[in-house]
Amino acid sequence: MAMLGAFAKSECVNPDNVKSAVRAHMDAAAFESWVAPLAFSIDGDALNLVAHNQFAADFIKSAYIHILKNVADEFGLGIRLGVGHAAQAAPQIPTNDNTAARKEFIRNEFIAGPSAAAHRPLPAGFDDFIACDENGFALNALKKAAHGRIPFSPLFIYGASGCGKTMLAECLNACAAGQCLMMTGATFVSEFQRAITERNVFAFKDFVRECDTFILDDVQNICGKRATSEEFMNLIVDLSKSGKNIVLFANAAPNALTGFDRRLQSILSSGLVVDLVAPDHATRKTMFTRGGVPAAIAEPLAGRIDANGHIVAGALKKMRAWRDMMGMDVTMDVAEKLLADTLSKQKTPLAAAHAMAAKMGISFDVVTSKSRDHRAVHARQMMMAALKSATSLSLTEIGRILGDRDHATVLYGLAQIEKQKATDLMLAAEIDQMIAECK
Repeated sequence: MAMLGAFAKSECVNPDNVKSAVRAHMDAAAFESWVAPLAFSIDGDALNLVAHNQFAADFIKSAYIHILKNVADEFGLGIRLGVGHAAQAAPQIPTNDNTAARKEFIRNEFIAGPSAAAHRPLPAGFDDFIACDENGFALNALKKAAHGRIPFSPLFIYGASGCGKTMLAECLNACAAGQCLMMTGATFVSEFQRAITERNVFAFKDFVRECDTFILDDVQNICGKRATSEEFMNLIVDLSKSGKNIVLFANAAPNALTGFDRRLQSILSSGLVVDLVAPDHATRKTMFTRGGVPAAIAEPLAGRIDANGHIVAGALKKMRAWRDMMGMDVTMDVAEKLLADTLSKQKTPLAAAHAMAAKMGISFDVVTSKSRDHRAVHARQMMMAALKSATSLSLTEIGRILGDRDHATVLYGLAQIEKQKATDLMLAAEIDQMIAECK
């Protein structure tokens, strides 16, 4: 009988039951943020709790240890709270301890292909980032930061949404030597304000200064918050003095972050400031082909989708979902229907001609008329050159669009433009832009 009682007691005293009991005694948001990431285990008469980092352990000791002790007492257990790598990482502050397991993250699911996991993992390395020539400088600077101390810290990288800033931050977090701490601007703000509220500021300060490489994404989210901006500035100064790597990502250059005072702007500009550009046509095509889209479909899609990596990733996910659920390959017709809300409408040659006339500030009716006015003739010849390069129309078809001109007239107009382009670089650039907008 005694053995049965002991067995029953051991059945109800298990980590899951203890964790459920703690959940019942806490605010749901606080439990999910701080206690849920702990590793629960029972060793004899002791409840072992393992936090992922010292900051989390210190915060739990100051704010929730009384709840944990009371619940442990209910189960007849003592309590131990320690720090180690057995705990699940807290979602607010992802860290990289550079263990071998972290190096095994699978590739980003919109690049890896149909066999990748459904949830987007951290990139395995910088090879996953498809860089155009303009972004090569930023990519090489980040690779150097991943290998050790850099002389140009803080490294400040900025660009519009969809340029790949967050993906590069995750690549660095996965590959950097030593201990790496990655946060977003919003996380930095919320954790610092939480530390103030819970009177645990020094634990927060110590925690963020322990890393070898500090990565902050979306720096602009700190702008305008005076106390947080002051702490952020002090952190950058302290990390710089300690010889730590600082890598920052934002949507604008330091001097354009108007929510920061001049001193902080100058500190952020004191290292290497590099801009990222949106993926160009070739980069978008490569993203599609790596995502399993045939080259014959990737080429036209790349030309009709915005230069934004997020939009390309969304298009790939939609095509992959259709293929997986329908069990059929995606053709160009299918892609156009699936992405009707994403792809830009293809311009007809006539619509392109109307748009060019409007851009040059001349009536399309004047261009197609019999007028021999110099301005009308020049505009007409420029449009001939643009349509010839941007479309597969014959010279006769181009002449028909521009007022029923014959083949010889179009040929003469093209020759005149070629002569002018040889000495007028502005004209050549203007025609190149018209060609790009026609496609």
